Amino acid sequence: MDQTFGHETYISPFTWRYGSESMRKIWSEHHKRTMLRHIWVALAKAQQTVGLVSAEQVADLEAHKEDIDIARATEIEREIHHDLMAEIKTYAEQCSVGGSIIHLGATSMDILDNMDVLRQRQALRLIIESVKRLLHHFAERIVQTLDKPCMAFTHIQPAEPTTVGYRLAQTAQDLLDDLQELERVHDCLKGKGLKGAVGTSASYKALLEGTGLSPADLESLVMDDIGLTAFDAATQVYTRKQDWRLGVALAGTCATMAKFAFDFRLLQSPPIGEWNEPFGAKQVGSSAMPFKRNPINSEKIDSLCRLVAPQVDVLWHNAAETLLERTLDDSANRRLVIPQLFLATDEILSTAEKLVKGAVFNDKGIENNILRYGLFAASERLLMELGRRGANRQEMHEVIREHSLKAWPLVQQGAENPMSATLAADSRITTFIPKEEIISLLDASEYVGDAPERAKRIVDRIQSALR
Repeated sequence: MDQTFGHETYISPFTWRYGSESMRKIWSEHHKRTMLRHIWVALAKAQQTVGLVSAEQVADLEAHKEDIDIARATEIEREIHHDLMAEIKTYAEQCSVGGSIIHLGATSMDILDNMDVLRQRQALRLIIESVKRLLHHFAERIVQTLDKPCMAFTHIQPAEPTTVGYRLAQTAQDLLDDLQELERVHDCLKGKGLKGAVGTSASYKALLEGTGLSPADLESLVMDDIGLTAFDAATQVYTRKQDWRLGVALAGTCATMAKFAFDFRLLQSPPIGEWNEPFGAKQVGSSAMPFKRNPINSEKIDSLCRLVAPQVDVLWHNAAETLLERTLDDSANRRLVIPQLFLATDEILSTAEKLVKGAVFNDKGIENNILRYGLFAASERLLMELGRRGANRQEMHEVIREHSLKAWPLVQQGAENPMSATLAADSRITTFIPKEEIISLLDASEYVGDAPERAKRIVDRIQSALR
């Protein structure tokens, strides 16, 4: 098995293109094998307490736990076709005193499943910290744009004004919920523990007979050492529902970012022209069209989110179809799915952080859309004021509708919206409200309700969560 992974053979984009170095390290073979040895040492230390293992043997294992030799383990695996046993034999060759007691009483998944959860917890902590940083940047941008009016869109059609800060607050609110769920899942992650081949601890009971230590006691010693809580019940593996819950939490976070990135792409499109991604001085938008400023960060986020979502279905099938006390039909896909879930989410969040920090809010584009479409929405305020001053609501509704129907095709053709002038000149309206006041009432930039106050509440919640 060739262990040279250059660009002359297939390597995953996650090896070098997507994901942080910290996240890649957690999912590396080297770190995996270090974690395996960490658990074997913890098992030996627990067995030493009842005299099954000597202090010298434990010290020997401790002395060589960092001596990872993947080339040697791969060589052995070629012969025996069992990856964990190959690592055990490699470790044992390095430990002339303690090698004979490595893995005493254990089955493969006692070690592998606990190792997997240790890595998941480390990786989830990186994701949680990334979400916190992203929320910090959202809070900053919300504060800057709390009361910056812009057009809101329903059905991708101009509706009524909102504010940029309030729009950002919608994503931040979802992301706060995601943070809470990620932290809950992190705190609930459990290992298989040490329960043997079918989860009954039979091998440990036999091993510990006459020592005064029960299998549950041994399990507690080891799990305390490695810093995990064990499931009370397990088969050969911990319940794969835990993997599914983990996937759901990660995919939920990605759903939040997918919507934000999709919205960003819409708002950057020239027909709307309100937001822009940061664009470097030497950045190239297109090989064919030099003028292009494509939303590459938003598109990358959406692309990776689209990869994450269906992985949860694989984890569902693992949970539902790992039969009886264990089948091996989840093993190969878990090697791919779980690391890729974390690496993709890691890249999504780091890209989103750059996007939020560097987002450019195009004042002119925002103002143009308010002027073009906001008058239609502000006419509702005029209608309410006419009602307050004694006009017939139904009659005034029809008058405003007439003006709107005449103005809309002109706006669609790119002309300036004439409604402010035509409404202010209509004697059916000026009978109740003076011309100058009509124009003031039709200023859509003030028709944002309590959006700024609600956005500020989200900022307060973010700041409380990050303390």
